[in-house]
Amino acid sequence: MKLFLAACMTASLMSLAPAMAEDMADPAPDWDHPRKLLLQLDSSDPAKVNLVLNNALNSQSFYGPDNIKVAVVAFGPGVDALLKGSKVADRVSAATYNHVEFLACGQTMSSLKKTAADLLPGVTMTPAGVPTLLERQLKGWTYVAP
Repeated sequence: MKLFLAACMTASLMSLAPAMAEDMADPAPDWDHPRKLLLQLDSSDPAKVNLVLNNALNSQSFYGPDNIKVAVVAFGPGVDALLKGSKVADRVSAATYNHVEFLACGQTMSSLKKTAADLLPGVTMTPAGVPTLLERQLKGWTYVAP
């Protein structure tokens, strides 16, 4: 029965491959032409943070980790998720390990009286979150605010 279900799932996925290939833009994503996904994180609510992380990791799964760059820009309350001791620290650290880039808004960090030393390992600080979103978009990144 398990073999039958596996065969059915494989057949279903194979039937989707041509449709997905038709929907891909040129050039197809690869090491030299990765898709660039820019995700906004503006909440410290664990459900919202997990939604953003799921979007990041699901996109890597879809394209393959070598065919997409994913950056999460946190500002306002979203910065709390990137601080040491946050409720979602383990998930953020795991995503960092999977090459998701995390950028914390320096303006928010300053208003919270926090420094780069307060951030989880692998998280970097950017001078300002929203301008970072804008500048990345101008460099060809696709912006999504889940």
